[in-house]
Amino acid sequence: MMYKSVYLLLRTVSVHRVLTILSLGLFVFCLLALGRIFLGYREQEAQAEQARQIYYQQIVTNREIWEDARGEAASKALSVPEVRPAFRGLLAVNTDIVGWLNIAGTSVDDPIVQAQDNDYYLDRNYKKEASRSGSIFMDYRNTVNMNDANTILYGHRMKNGSMFGALKAYGERDFFENHRTFFYDTLYKSYEVEIFSFYYTTTDFNYIETAFSGDADYSTFLHSIQNKSIYKTDIVLNGYEPILTLSTCDYTLDPVEGRLVIHGVLRERTIH
Repeated sequence: MMYKSVYLLLRTVSVHRVLTILSLGLFVFCLLALGRIFLGYREQEAQAEQARQIYYQQIVTNREIWEDARGEAASKALSVPEVRPAFRGLLAVNTDIVGWLNIAGTSVDDPIVQAQDNDYYLDRNYKKEASRSGSIFMDYRNTVNMNDANTILYGHRMKNGSMFGALKAYGERDFFENHRTFFYDTLYKSYEVEIFSFYYTTTDFNYIETAFSGDADYSTFLHSIQNKSIYKTDIVLNGYEPILTLSTCDYTLDPVEGRLVIHGVLRERTIH
């Protein structure tokens, strides 16, 4: 009996030891996994900050050039190239750069890229490097130097609020009402975007149409997406102004096919 008791005691101790080792192993594994995630976020933010420095420094430099120009001869000497000077630095890094998106009140202040499909930049940053956060990218069907009726931008819904994870703020009425406009720049033009629709949907609803048979077809599309908005606005859609669509994944209606969508009218603004 004594030997049996000792055996059972040793066996119990061994089981506890194994469980302790397994628990410690799981704990360390979780710490390492979380560490990789946080390091990924830090790397993404570092890359984003680098892009902002390149972009905004180029804007400052360009403004200084124009402010220093004097007389007609000086103005002619400073002939502006087809692509806006603000994008020179970024295009030197990646020729896939097509624009810049800035949404006040959020962390969105990032370059926009475009590939030959809508998959390439899902897991690559603006420098084409591997990245969990991916990039904000334009639908491959859009043409940046044309006035497409519906230009679509995609971005991941990152848990730390970066990329289009910041768009969830529009779910609050106060935020929606106080942040109805934001800025969208392309290689060729600059726009103020006035939001007229915000809603949750699934991929069953085709809000990413880019080709329309005519004005009537486009007008029908505009009213369909305006009517879906959770918050109503007094914007009158005239049926010929182009719009910008922001799209990201969302779990409100479906964990896989759910989407959060924002639509805004493009209003061109004049800046150098």
